[in-house]
Amino acid sequence: MSAFIILGAQWGDEGKGKMTDYLAEGADVVVRFQGGNNAGHTVVVGEKEYKLHLIPSGILYKDKLNVIGNGVVVDPEALFIEMDYLEALGEKITPERLMISDRSQVIMPYHKELDNLYEIARGTNDIGTTKKGIGPCYTDKAERSGIRVCDLLKKDVFKEKLKTSLAMKNDIITKVLGGKALDFDIIYNQYLEYAEKMRPFVKDISVKVFDAIKSGKNVLFEGAQGTLLDIDYGSYPFVTSSNTIAGGVCIGAGIGPTMITNAVGIAKAYTTRVGKGPFPTELNDEVGDWIREKGFEFGVTTGRARRCGWLDLVILKTAARISGLTSFAVTKIDTLAGLEKIKICVGYEFEGSIIDYFPASLEDLASCVPVYEEFDGWDENIAEARSYDELPENAKIYLKKIEEFTGVKVSIVSVGPKRDQTMVLTEI
Repeated sequence: MSAFIILGAQWGDEGKGKMTDYLAEGADVVVRFQGGNNAGHTVVVGEKEYKLHLIPSGILYKDKLNVIGNGVVVDPEALFIEMDYLEALGEKITPERLMISDRSQVIMPYHKELDNLYEIARGTNDIGTTKKGIGPCYTDKAERSGIRVCDLLKKDVFKEKLKTSLAMKNDIITKVLGGKALDFDIIYNQYLEYAEKMRPFVKDISVKVFDAIKSGKNVLFEGAQGTLLDIDYGSYPFVTSSNTIAGGVCIGAGIGPTMITNAVGIAKAYTTRVGKGPFPTELNDEVGDWIREKGFEFGVTTGRARRCGWLDLVILKTAARISGLTSFAVTKIDTLAGLEKIKICVGYEFEGSIIDYFPASLEDLASCVPVYEEFDGWDENIAEARSYDELPENAKIYLKKIEEFTGVKVSIVSVGPKRDQTMVLTEI
């Protein structure tokens, strides 16, 4: 029996989709436990590339059960678009392959409208949201006014809840934010259609996941976004609206912490970030541009160019502490191939001292000056390596530094986007 977590150890975009797809081969069940279709996971299988947003990355194995947990906010429109997209690529999505929690919150059209209008109202202080309604949906969840999947499946319950919510949301949309009111009948009828299409997939996933673990099956929990986008421990307010760290699994999938056996942090061999906020190791120069172009650092969901910088071990050490990481999977080490010298941040100079943790205050973080160690680079042939022994010596030194500073072993190294460009150093 194994119940293990895969989560992002940086600001997201670390390669979780590839790692989930790779490790799902040994899993029986793959569970998404937070976020929504604001996440984007890219998986390459053979010559095919798949871009997933809401459905777990294990869906590309026909014999795996994939679960959307109660911690996920579900946009039915986006869900069925993604199903159609996968079916066009030869992956038929059936209730035997996909389950959706009856406790998941439903993203409504007014959530997306509010998301957009709030960003406009913030002006230059905007957060950089994807405008997919994620934040407003989680707001309703915390406010206890949200509509859950189980509500959607009960016609009369849904009608009453929608009527109450839409009246309040339309007041905010029109009277506060200057938008146009949304039509009740259009939303109601459209979502009734979604409800019937969704019905066969809906289950109490807490029971299903618990039973799977207890029966000796291997369950993989797939996180979206990354540690520094966590609502509590990320670079607030430039964060997502859910708990992206390991603790989010218990809440978002309905199992206890004593059932978790491993937590693997996915980390790029460098650091990237999308949107606003301090970024201590950011490279606003030709090296940063070179990494962005070579690593194709553009968002799967938004298409936005990512900010790029040197690997920050303060961030990885913070992620290891918060989530109790048992190992790291280091991705895109091939992107750095060809650089003569490579730097790693091993601390922040802050108010006259060197710190090795990520401060809460953005103002404090903005004043942190990275402390670097410099390493010799490696050549392009790293993409051809298929075992640790085949890695260039300088790449091994680089990986060893990650282990020494964080106190967490590196269990997997990825040297490219394909499944076979992955080497396991320690079995998980």
